[in-house]
Amino acid sequence: MTHSTTMRQIILFLLLCTALLTPATLRAEEPNPLMSNEAEVTLLIPDEDDIIHQTLSTSSPYYYTNLMLKYLNGTTPLTNLEYHYLYYGFTYQEDYRPFTENTALDRMLLIISGINPDQPTVMQLEALIENGIAALEVDPFNPKVLNIMAYAYGALGDTQREQLYYNHLNGILSTIERSGTGLKEGDRWHVLMFSHAYDLLASKGYAYNENRIVSRDAMFVPIAQRPKERIKGFYFDYSRIYRNKPDDVTFKRDRTWQFNNLKPQKYK
Repeated sequence: MTHSTTMRQIILFLLLCTALLTPATLRAEEPNPLMSNEAEVTLLIPDEDDIIHQTLSTSSPYYYTNLMLKYLNGTTPLTNLEYHYLYYGFTYQEDYRPFTENTALDRMLLIISGINPDQPTVMQLEALIENGIAALEVDPFNPKVLNIMAYAYGALGDTQREQLYYNHLNGILSTIERSGTGLKEGDRWHVLMFSHAYDLLASKGYAYNENRIVSRDAMFVPIAQRPKERIKGFYFDYSRIYRNKPDDVTFKRDRTWQFNNLKPQKYK
């Protein structure tokens, strides 16, 4: 088993386990590529007018159909800007349905829960890939799925596809991280799915508690085990999810105080 595959297996379980491992689990000489230094991140905050113009115009280098073909084909690496327009441009595609049940992902998680990561069977790996392809049809940028696909292909010895999905995993997580600092409501990270927020935190080694809706377009995810910098949690922008919400779904907003036992406000 290769050095890189071993490290990716560790990252795999960073994303999947509810009792999260910490970055210290990695050997000192094996830095986690998903644990970026915030000081080195160049912010690229989503501008909706720009995203619409760039992804819907056939003359744009970021025309969405071409971007998605390049993403799926995988023969040429995507740039940071391409991942940016690909991820946030998905908001304006008919396939973006953030509340669609992803049963294929559920099957993947069930399979992975019974796998010995050092000795998976070919049948298990092929089942992961089959369900992963179906899961990506619902959520093409799901970090868990991308991570599992990289693991499965790597374990089967297909290093080309392993690298492809690993690059996509890093590209999507980096895109979200560049959308803000996450430290303030006005500087929040932008996500297309609630699960993407949790996957980003897990990839950075944070254990977290249940999110709190703080406004019509922002939620706060408290950190369960606070790091040395004493960060209480991170803010995420879920406005794109909100815009594509079915009428029968409501979000509860936590109040910082209660007056006359008022119930939490609901956003429809």
